Amino acid sequence: MGRMHAPGKGISSSALPYRRTPASWVKTTPDEVVDSICKLAKKGLTPSQIGVILRDSHGVAQVRFVTGNKVLRILKSNGLGPEIPEDLYHLIKKAVAVRKHMEKHRKDCDSKFRLILIESRIHRLARYYKTAGQLAPNWKYEAATASTLVS
Repeated sequence: MGRMHAPGKGISSSALPYRRTPASWVKTTPDEVVDSICKLAKKGLTPSQIGVILRDSHGVAQVRFVTGNKVLRILKSNGLGPEIPEDLYHLIKKAVAVRKHMEKHRKDCDSKFRLILIESRIHRLARYYKTAGQLAPNWKYEAATASTLVS
């Protein structure tokens, strides 16, 4: 599938192992993994950051293989899930940064165009999350209040 606002096709990705069981050298139990996920979430880390820390520091290649659930599902079951989805959060953060840049550099037309593209992606993603039930039906992206969402 191609990119939304770029000509590239972009098919490179990591290949997961065929076996869905944890490796023989993984000695951590599912309960320990869940506890460490909850501790890291209470520190304010995002699900992807939690996965990177577990992979690099704790030797858990795939949380799903060890626990049977994904990081986000574990967080939601413990009541620690983020209020807005992570990809939407990062798009809003990017839009706020571009808007701050635009205040300083008014004549930057390329940034103005890129901001339009970023905000159209935000609206499209928000529409999907509303139909999927992950966002409230009355949730609306507004540029004026966006900086409070990402602060």
